[in-house]
Amino acid sequence: MGAEAMADKAAETVGSVARVRAALLAASHPDTIMPAPAGARTAAEAAAAVGCSVAQIVKSLIFRLGEKPLLVLVSGANRVDPARLAALFPGHEIGRADAAFVRAATGFAIGGVAPLGHLVRPETVIDADLMALDPLWAAAGAPDQVFRTSAAALARLTGGRVAELRAEAL
Repeated sequence: MGAEAMADKAAETVGSVARVRAALLAASHPDTIMPAPAGARTAAEAAAAVGCSVAQIVKSLIFRLGEKPLLVLVSGANRVDPARLAALFPGHEIGRADAAFVRAATGFAIGGVAPLGHLVRPETVIDADLMALDPLWAAAGAPDQVFRTSAAALARLTGGRVAELRAEAL
């Protein structure tokens, strides 16, 4: 990657994190954003970076709800059961979102999708398993930035509905 491309990427990351910080502060949530220098692209990396269990990491997954984004916030220890998710939206097609759709719909790159600060506020569903965990850690707009929150604050910040989403072990 050339110097100009690296500078553009750095500026974009700063802007994404600033957007999350502004959204947190506008919602009267403390600015708990912190760096995860080794990266936090996966739940395991994020947990190691902040010293918590993988379950306490909030994975922000974007799906397609027709042509609109659907944000699914799930415990880092869980996989989403597609049938459970689909049952929440009868008559609507739910599909995986590619990187281009994620960036266009949220303004974030995959690996840094935050629960808030999206370009357009998405429909949001929260994994019920997150509600029993405290604290929670979520991406803050970049793959190397996270923020600390609680399940109650996450529900308030996103307006998401809580549902059983965990896929049972095979």
